[in-house]
Parts: sequence; C-alpha cells; structure tokens
Amino acid sequence: MPERRLFVYDRDRHSESHPERVVTQRRDQPRKFEDISKWQIETDVAIIGFGGAGACAAIEAADAGAEVVIFEVASASGGSTALSSAEIYMGGGGGTRVQRACGYQDSTEDMTHYLLAAQGDLGDEERIRLYCEGSLEHFDWMLARGVPYKDSEFKARAIVATTDDGLLYTGSEKAWPFRELAKPCPRGHNLEIEGDNGGPLFMKIMTEQVESRDVRIEYDARALCLISDDAGEVRGVVVRIDGEKVSVLARKGVILCAGGFVMNREMLATYAPETSQIATPIGNPFDDGTGIRMGEAAGGTLLHMNQCFLTIPYYPPSSLTFGILVNAQGQRFINEDVYHARIAAHIRKQVGESVYLIIGEKYWKEPNMLGGAIVATGETIEEVAEEAGLPVDNLSHTVQAYNEGAKKGVDPVFHKQADWLAPIESTFAAIDLTPGKHGNYVAFTLGGLWTRPTGEVRQMSGEPVPGLYAAGRNTCGLPRRAEGYASGLSVGDVTFFGRMAGRRAAHREGRG
Repeated sequence: MPERRLFVYDRDRHSESHPERVVTQRRDQPRKFEDISKWQIETDVAIIGFGGAGACAAIEAADAGAEVVIFEVASASGGSTALSSAEIYMGGGGGTRVQRACGYQDSTEDMTHYLLAAQGDLGDEERIRLYCEGSLEHFDWMLARGVPYKDSEFKARAIVATTDDGLLYTGSEKAWPFRELAKPCPRGHNLEIEGDNGGPLFMKIMTEQVESRDVRIEYDARALCLISDDAGEVRGVVVRIDGEKVSVLARKGVILCAGGFVMNREMLATYAPETSQIATPIGNPFDDGTGIRMGEAAGGTLLHMNQCFLTIPYYPPSSLTFGILVNAQGQRFINEDVYHARIAAHIRKQVGESVYLIIGEKYWKEPNMLGGAIVATGETIEEVAEEAGLPVDNLSHTVQAYNEGAKKGVDPVFHKQADWLAPIESTFAAIDLTPGKHGNYVAFTLGGLWTRPTGEVRQMSGEPVPGLYAAGRNTCGLPRRAEGYASGLSVGDVTFFGRMAGRRAAHREGRG
C-alpha cells in the first residue's frame, strides 16, 4: 500500500485567493432507479470508502457470502484510519489478553459506566452497551486477522505510545469524576510497532485481508450520488471512474464509509462555526462530507453535526500537568490531569477571551506541542498577573489556595490526582492558550448520519432508509463529544460498527 501522510488544512494557503480549493456544500440528489437503462456494475453490497470502516464492512460482508465491491476515491486504501495511531479502545469481559498480561481485570460494567459518563447526554446507551459487551470478541477478531498487540504497558502520560507496548491509558479514567464512577483501567490498545506508525500498519493488514477475499476494489472512483426507486429504497450508486459515470446496482444495499466533513470548509463553518474559527482541521483530503450529503439527500437524518473532536496537545511533556489552567478571571476551571480533549472542551466554556497555563520554571519543558505564547514571567505571581492583564487578587488567591492543597497532596476544589500535585514556585510564567490567538488546537468532526448500531441509516421518523447503511465518520457514532473522548474510540467505532453494517447488509434480502 503506498505511503500516506497526514493532511493538515493550511488556512493561509487555502484562502479566498484560492477559490478553486474550496469544497462547496451541495445536496447530491439521488438518481431515479426507474431512469437507469444500463448497469455497468452489479453486486450485492457496494461500499463507498476503503478506510477502517469500509475495510471491516467488506470483510464481514464477504465472509457472510455477499458479493462486494469497494469504491475508493483515492488511489490507495487507508482513509483517515491510516493517518491515525490506530489505537483501539477495548476491554471488559475480564480483560483482553493484553490487559490480563499487564495485571488488569477489566469488567464490562466498569467500561460501560465510564463511557456512559464520558459521553453524557449525547451518548447512545444502546450503542455503548453493544460496544462494551462485544469488545472482547472484537479484540479476538483483530488478533485472528493478524493485528499484533504486545503484552506490555506504556505507562507514561502521552497522547500516543512512542514504543511498541500494547496497552496504555488513553482517556480520563484515572481523573475525577470518572475514577469515582468506574474502576480505572487502561483500554487503549496500541499496535506492536515503534513510534506513531500504527495506522499505516493497521490498514496494510486490513487491506491484505480484503484482497485475500473475493472483493472487487475500484480505486480513483468518486461516488456522485445514490440511486433510489419511487418508494425511497436505495438501489445503487453512481460513481465516476476514468472520467465516466458508472451506474452500480447494489442488490442488498450501499454502505457509506466515506469519512467526515472536516476538510469541507463550507460545511464546517455551517455546522460547527466556532470550531472552524479556532482549530486546524486534521484528516485526509477526502473528508469532505460526500457520503454524509449523499445519505441526507436519500432521506437520511443528520445528528449532532456541531460536535467535533477538538483538542490541544496539553501533553507531552507530562510535566505540564503540574501547572494550572486559569480563565480571564484568574480562576481555575478544570482538573489538569484529564484527557487533552476534555481540557479543550472546558476551555471553550470559559467566560472571557483569555485562557492561560500558570506554571513554575521547574515543570516548564521545551520543546512541547502546546503552541502557546509566554506572555508574562516574574518572581511573584502578582507580577505575572499584572503583566498578563489578569486580576491580580484573583490569580494570587487561586495560586495560594492551590499551593496550600498541593503541599498536603490534595486538590479540594478540582480533585487533581496527587501524582500531579506540587506547589507552583518561582520563577512563574503565564502561557497564553487563548483559542484563535495561541495554542495548537486541532479538530475533526463527530457528527454525521443518524444510524442504528447495525448500520441502517435512519429517517427523521427513526425508520431506516431501505437499502442504505453507514459506518465510521459518515455517522454520528460512538464518540459524540470532545469532553468525553478517549483515544481509540474513533478507530474502535469505525471498525466495530463497520463490521456490524457489513453483516447486516449482507444478510438483507436482495433485489434485482
């Protein structure tokens, strides 16, 4: 599989001076089934997209006996899954092989309680419970297809494992309030490969698995619109191959696995305007919302389109966790030992424009990934407050109260873990992390088509659009808000529910 690189949207280069680069939002109305006179390709299941979701859907559909064709707009498989670390959030059932080898016994109940609490009111309880109850089987499924996991733990606080260790904490499991709601356990499963190279390896394995089956793959094939009959049933899809429009009959169904919409500047500004103004989109260049718009045009309903994974790489280095975050009022608002996306979510909730990291010289380390600006330093916290333009009395009281607790190993207000508590001492600094001004804020979309856990795209009534399925970031899936995100939830979501969509479509009664 050709090497693929992370695609980051450059606002300066993709400005109004380059209008040809702007992907415009449009409704891709389905073609009428009754108007199709000739089918160039006929199959049972047509899958749009060959990333993690499309690969897993194809494997399961083919193993269920269906004839499968994948249409991928790029020249290689991979999608955004290949650009990720490919950590998968798995556990429960007493623990995976890796968890048990590392001395952990993880219960399905604890995993479920954690994810329900983390996703809050936006969470889909049925989807979460299915995922947790099937997680151990999903791990075994991965092993059976050759995905390697080492029986060792990466214990540092980091965004991704930089070693080939197979297990790490990837969320806020050990942080308040979650540690009081469910027994903490590491559930991030990292492929046995050095560095942040899990995504390419994972997709290489999945691609080989697909290629070992009787699955037809069409690369450089752009999906244009679905094909629906007068009753609203999806009967196929129109794709462009070699400059020609090709009508594809899908006897059992079409599965949309074409990614999110973070690279569609117009869609992002429409549905998630605040995120579009403060964050750099991350993903692959074809995360342009094509599958979402096709599904909506065929009768599907959109869900939580304003929700994004938004984060700031607050660590590494982990020593920055010893600092405190304050708002424009000079007050703390979060326990700083939580997952980095939860930090960003709470930053967005603050009144006033400014957010700062207050830290002492002992724990400030460079280089780091924050992208913040040192706007004030001083031998006293009052000097720092005055130079940064923060309320002097407020910040002085905040730091004094924090230091008093830290000396005792307690954080009575925000309950940061004792491991990350230490008095903030001179020389003091204020690091400006104000969104839109400073800080490396990055994002991808979490909203999409409303589906059943088994993949059926739902109408506004809740009833399925017959013959239409979706998985991955085309859908509003398992992770639904940055505040409750954990690394591994997205790849876990696209693979687990991609499999479910593939099985469900394959078992549907076909129509000619």
